[in-house]
Amino acid sequence: MNYAIGIDLGGTNIKYALVADDGTIVNEAIKPTQSSQGRDVVITNIIACAKELIQYAEINNLSLQGIGLGTPGIIDNGLVLGGAENLPEWESLPLGGLLKKQLSMPVFVENDANMMGLAEVRFGAADNVDDAVFLTIGTGVGGALVLNGKLYGGHRNRGAELGHIIINPQGEECDCGTNGCLEAHASVTSLIRDYKHFCNAEGRVFPEKVDGLHIVQMYKKGEKSAEQALNLHIDYLAKGIASFINVFSPQKVIVGGGLSDAGEFYITKVRNKALKLCMKETSIFTQVETANLGNKAGFIGAAALVFDRVKQMESQTAII
Repeated sequence: MNYAIGIDLGGTNIKYALVADDGTIVNEAIKPTQSSQGRDVVITNIIACAKELIQYAEINNLSLQGIGLGTPGIIDNGLVLGGAENLPEWESLPLGGLLKKQLSMPVFVENDANMMGLAEVRFGAADNVDDAVFLTIGTGVGGALVLNGKLYGGHRNRGAELGHIIINPQGEECDCGTNGCLEAHASVTSLIRDYKHFCNAEGRVFPEKVDGLHIVQMYKKGEKSAEQALNLHIDYLAKGIASFINVFSPQKVIVGGGLSDAGEFYITKVRNKALKLCMKETSIFTQVETANLGNKAGFIGAAALVFDRVKQMESQTAII
């Protein structure tokens, strides 16, 4: 059996694990990112995480194929171009090359949402399909496309920004600079914004601490503001999903992130609305489901990236 190190880099924490090629987690841990202390500290912490697991693999005589890293941002062949607002100076950064030099083994860097999607396709909710759309609903909206069994990111990996399809041209301004993006209307951030708007419109006091699951709880209790906000969120999310189904006709659409833990009623409402909006010919083979792997998907997917890339390189070498 072969093994890989998977690292999931976030603005607050680094989650990392040693993963077998059947998806089994052998050893996992978490370490503060310390992003407020600057880019060099973040890179040093990534290296420390990797070295910890390299040592573990050596002690236990495990065959290590490489290291995969999922990071926020747009990635082109190991180069972080930008788009990671929660990490300092995380642009024009040759992260893959830096880590490979320090760790003396293959290192593969990809977008973090892509890694979550890859994990679900290899070992999770979509492990038996070749074509899938993955969405993670959190502070923003991230996503991944797996087509013909492979991650698809467009030319030089510059695309597949699923959170930035336009679903409401006259809508809210998005952090990307345009208006009406899926992220600006279907993220948890936008759900909270809309909930506050409806509370104010009713003269209701907006609670000091509100997250998506609080709104779900109020929805289940029949609170009008929560019902309005969550129904609006579901409408926008369903429009985005229907668009992806019409374009890609995936076998599965997988929805992850905090709101996917809201219960079966949530995914049922999203599914029913989305399937009503899309063409029946494009959706006939599509299932809309929640993700299975939770907050472990990032590092599992990063390890899966290693297995995929090594296999690809071995196939190319065999042809030569």
